Amino acid sequence: MKFYPCNRLQGEIQVPGDKSISHRSVMFGSIAQGTTEIHNFLQGADCLSTISCFCQMGVNIENKGETVLVHGHGLRGLKAPDCILDCGNSGTTTRLISGILAAQNFTTILTGDESIQKRPMKRIIDPLTQMGTQIESLNHNGCAPLKIMGGPIHSIQYHSPVASAQVKSAILLAGLYADGETSVTEPYVSRNHTERMLSRFGADIRTEKTTARICPPKELYGQKILVPGDISSAAFFIAAGLLIPGSEILIRNVGVNPTRSGILTVCREMGADITLLEETKDPGEPAADLLVKSSALHGIHIGGAIIPTLIDELPIIAVMACFAKGETIIQDAAELKVKESNRIEVMVRNLSAMGADIKETADGMIIRGGNPLHGAVIDSRLDHRIAMSFAVAACLAEGETEILGAECVNISYPEFYADLKKLKN
Repeated sequence: MKFYPCNRLQGEIQVPGDKSISHRSVMFGSIAQGTTEIHNFLQGADCLSTISCFCQMGVNIENKGETVLVHGHGLRGLKAPDCILDCGNSGTTTRLISGILAAQNFTTILTGDESIQKRPMKRIIDPLTQMGTQIESLNHNGCAPLKIMGGPIHSIQYHSPVASAQVKSAILLAGLYADGETSVTEPYVSRNHTERMLSRFGADIRTEKTTARICPPKELYGQKILVPGDISSAAFFIAAGLLIPGSEILIRNVGVNPTRSGILTVCREMGADITLLEETKDPGEPAADLLVKSSALHGIHIGGAIIPTLIDELPIIAVMACFAKGETIIQDAAELKVKESNRIEVMVRNLSAMGADIKETADGMIIRGGNPLHGAVIDSRLDHRIAMSFAVAACLAEGETEILGAECVNISYPEFYADLKKLKN
């Protein structure tokens, strides 16, 4: 797909529902008693993989588009699937469902696409094994396909070496079935959608500093879930609105959970003009409209505790840094290497091809802004966040930019290119 520079962006959009929250609403609804009603559900390929997996385990899920009804049968209501569960490209599906499957009275095999079969699963295999589950990496490489032989679960106090919401969630979900209190302590607090939503479903869960604790409940109970817009999807339009001169964009109903909204903090530290309007105080997840105006940005240092709150936004932050005055340093972000692609290597390679002054480091990037970018052929590596980042970069680069595998945005934002075109008119 080919892209060209644009003069300015004007108008308003509403980005799709939050991917992380959409996944969890289906999973938790599937193991709750009664019906869970989900509004603004993300109809992306990853979330559809989650629906498919739970349907294969006997859950009746009515997908009506923006509204999804999950008819759960309780914590012990899942049935053994009669086939291998295919998680597609979804790391969230693979890791979180493993925590649930660890405690079932049947054996399951999980697989996924070529990318998933390269992503590290030892980070969940180790703690779930400590809880008494038998999990085998069928290729003996610590990756999917995984064979999970469910059974009785023991409580543990786990100290995670990485701040990862997927690791934390897998352990907490297994903890729903444990013989006592299970806790997970992280080096920094990762996104807390699981803790917030499980509490609404009736779980006995609490947090203190970087530790989350859960006690096994008798049951979970179906809820009405209003999924806010995904701030990770909004991030591309935030960046475009800030960088393209004369732009003003209103992004409606974006989730602004503090464990997730580090992109807003970074943008403001870089000098961004972003205003939060119509803030809501939903008991599940806070949201707001974001008014974004073009701004002169400057480089900053990004690292430490803020990284887990913006890990998925770092590719587009790297693009922003190319147009900021001075130097931007991104560090403590080695987790980028084990996403859908090695996002550090891919961003450095492709931005260099466009003329950026960018250097890869062991756990991040150093970017010196100010070099004009020019069009290039960009290999997205079928990574949705890479493709969207370079669609924004192309709006500011001279000449033609071609993105290979651009259709991979369907994983999280099927209407991304249509929304971008809408703002150009």
